[in-house]
Amino acid sequence: MPKSRLATTAAWLALPCLVAAGLLAWYVTREPDTPFAGESSQAPDMALVSRGEYVARLSDCVACHSLPEGKPFAGGLEMATPLGAIHATNITPDKATGIGGYSLADFDRAVRQGVAPGGRRLYPAMPYPSYAKLSDDDVRALYAFFMQGVQPAEKANIPSSIPWPLNLRWPIALWNGLFAADTPYAEKPGQDPLWNRGAYIVQGAGHCGSCHTPRGLAFNEKALDEHGDAYLAGALLDGWYAPSLRGDHNTGLGRWSEGEIAEFLKTGRNRHAVVFGSMTEAFNNSTQFMSDQDLAAIARYLKSLPGDPGRDGTPWQYQAAVANPDAPGAHTYATRCASCHGLDGKGQAPWMPPLAGATSALAKEDASAINITLNGSQRVVAAGRPDAYRMPAFRQQLSDQDIAQVLSYVRSAWGNHGSAVGAQAVGKLRGHTDPASSSPIILHMR
Repeated sequence: MPKSRLATTAAWLALPCLVAAGLLAWYVTREPDTPFAGESSQAPDMALVSRGEYVARLSDCVACHSLPEGKPFAGGLEMATPLGAIHATNITPDKATGIGGYSLADFDRAVRQGVAPGGRRLYPAMPYPSYAKLSDDDVRALYAFFMQGVQPAEKANIPSSIPWPLNLRWPIALWNGLFAADTPYAEKPGQDPLWNRGAYIVQGAGHCGSCHTPRGLAFNEKALDEHGDAYLAGALLDGWYAPSLRGDHNTGLGRWSEGEIAEFLKTGRNRHAVVFGSMTEAFNNSTQFMSDQDLAAIARYLKSLPGDPGRDGTPWQYQAAVANPDAPGAHTYATRCASCHGLDGKGQAPWMPPLAGATSALAKEDASAINITLNGSQRVVAAGRPDAYRMPAFRQQLSDQDIAQVLSYVRSAWGNHGSAVGAQAVGKLRGHTDPASSSPIILHMR
């Protein structure tokens, strides 16, 4: 074949590749559309700022973007990822180091689509796949709060420790196209207003799925709403097991009434459980500030999600005779645990939670049971008052074997049927976790 014909053939073969490369480059660097394009800033509106402050509470922005010793929303919190550490950014209206130069359109792209000005992609540790469901009105209010209700703080952002080439941001655009929602929540016509409001909060601002939905190989939430069976079905995260929020009898909300769900979110406790782990931070800074109507809406929506008997196993029933006082770990339980949780495992509700029928005693995953026994719980602060009771840390008093035995005892007593805990699992968490702070951590938003 003549050289000229070879060159022509090669050119025609290369053309589709060049077109595809050009389209890919356009797609990964483009700034997404926003309904606020060209909208100018408005005069201060305190009613809008107040609404935005409430949306920020629903969204728990303060938990990631603040440090206890720092100024509100100035960033700095380190978050571990499989690729390396990243740090929450400064989202105060400081023009040099924060978001003070953002227009409403810039803010919307960052919050709902994970795209900063200039087309820079945000890591999905920022829960924009959930915030994508926020309404235009709530985004506008949230912007008003951050620009007019938050004090500017000059604090430079900390670069991530993710190495090159894993720190390249453009592949996130492809991830977004595959896994992230891109439209606001649309009310379901077959459901009542309370259910729809609950779905809007749980799926959107509350971003409950960020912790409670299991993730796929690409670190994507396996489902973003009730149409997926994996949605809110429970997940391991940072050394804790975030339990199912579906109707699972043993490890979910199957035994909880709507009123008990609302009570738990408002007060941090009910007859079934007390907040602990990372849920303590969500309670201290977010759920207790929600209106009673919104808590009722959340409860209505969550109670509509069915459980999975195949996942949950035989429904738990209390059995006093099953507790064997001669079993390994029984003596440790009697001397270390029974004064609060009772020899019968029933606790002293609502202050001391029961261990009989507890999610941590029935779940296949033992991480939460190990973690809280090793490290204790953070201080719960309800209505501005630190709780007088908290789970102490036993990492200094008990060996890995001691903790494994006492937890195995708890997970087999009173009708509990969780698997035994191994000393190796305790040792692994001991080496990767720290004792919980005994100081109440309340992050102020103003």
